[in-house]
Amino acid sequence: MSEAILIVDDDPAMCRMLEDGLRPSGYETASAVSADGALELLGGRDFDVIITDVRMRKTDGLELCRRIVEVRPDIPVIVITAFGSMEVAIEAIRAGAYDFITKPVALETVRLTVQRATRHRALSRTVERLQQALRETREFEGLLGSSPPMRQLIDLVERVAHSDTVVLITGESGTGKELVARALHRRSARKDGPFVTINCAAMPETLLESELFGHAKGAFTDAKTDRTGLLVQANKGTLLLDEIGELPLGLQPKLLRALQERRIRPLGAKAEVTFDARIIAATNRDLESAVQDKRFREDLFYRIHVIEIDTPPLRVRGNDVLLLAQRFIEHFATITGRPIRGLLAPAAERLLAYPWPGNVRELQNCIERAVTLCRYNEITVDDLPEKVRAYERSRIVLAVDDPSDLVPMEEIERRYVTRVFEATNGNKSLAAKILGFNRKTLYRKLRQYGMLQGEDDSDGSV
Repeated sequence: MSEAILIVDDDPAMCRMLEDGLRPSGYETASAVSADGALELLGGRDFDVIITDVRMRKTDGLELCRRIVEVRPDIPVIVITAFGSMEVAIEAIRAGAYDFITKPVALETVRLTVQRATRHRALSRTVERLQQALRETREFEGLLGSSPPMRQLIDLVERVAHSDTVVLITGESGTGKELVARALHRRSARKDGPFVTINCAAMPETLLESELFGHAKGAFTDAKTDRTGLLVQANKGTLLLDEIGELPLGLQPKLLRALQERRIRPLGAKAEVTFDARIIAATNRDLESAVQDKRFREDLFYRIHVIEIDTPPLRVRGNDVLLLAQRFIEHFATITGRPIRGLLAPAAERLLAYPWPGNVRELQNCIERAVTLCRYNEITVDDLPEKVRAYERSRIVLAVDDPSDLVPMEEIERRYVTRVFEATNGNKSLAAKILGFNRKTLYRKLRQYGMLQGEDDSDGSV
């Protein structure tokens, strides 16, 4: 459905010119030659944007703007002012106008301003719908989102939760892999048992072995008492092996045997101990590449790779960004006791444009900062971090004559790889195919350009 534009000017010729200039762009137009006529039209139908001249007989454009803002604050009003009348333009903005255009009027300027205004209104409506949706949305065990990737993820979690099958959760850092693991646990028959988690990258090999398998008193210098390992502590519950791609090679055979036989021998102990825990592993690495590079055992990979659940990056989740942002706003507003309701449309537009390399975790930090700095009851663009405010999609420009404007080939490659990765919504296989890279080379390039966090850069590919 085309956007509807109402033009208000007491000069019929100006109305006709603006209507004729906007219709070729697909807009529906209507006009009124007085403020009263405009308000009468507004009472009978909806408009997406209103354009009004300031100088009109009887009720002028500023007063009309004030009246529209009172009854329909959701409709952007564009005010046309005389050239050089900045005082009038400022007064129009104070009256609630979305923007202003100075005379003489250039049709291209009008079209661009109307385009921005219609996008602003559409985004404002989206924010309102998402705020309402958030009030009506029931989170699925801590997972929030209505985008197709999230619906697919939640459906898969529901289908595998009641099984004891080993699950491998993959995805970039900050995408919520632990939330998915907890959802699997809470939906399983083991929900009344313990949920135990260990970060395989957070401790040295000897300590990690002791944590996983336990030890007997006297097994090593500081082993003054027996210690039960986490595999046994998770009995009748779930054990999450987070960052399993960081598991030292020396421990991998022992873990494989434990998963296969469901029994372990603590360090320094004479007897084996059985355990009954569901195993969930999580990683932000490409384990298949790690297997090829002999950094991860193939037999262990296939043991944990029974069912894979891939957590989608935030950049492919569409309006979930705003849904999550609203939830974080409510959370941090409650914590800080500040009466912040939500986002203004321009701020929402910035959030949607930014690619979120740090995913949900980065968004959460962004909103916490915005709530802390917010001076009003809604978050504005100025409350967002500089890198979010200033982000622009990569553009490659080669049509230049000045040699000083030319850039090195390495920079051109960086921009193009970045653009392809964004255009494919982070689909590494598709991006590699378009770029003509093998998967390992693409990973190396993405790590080099800072687009993959926490990834190993030792694959040696060229």
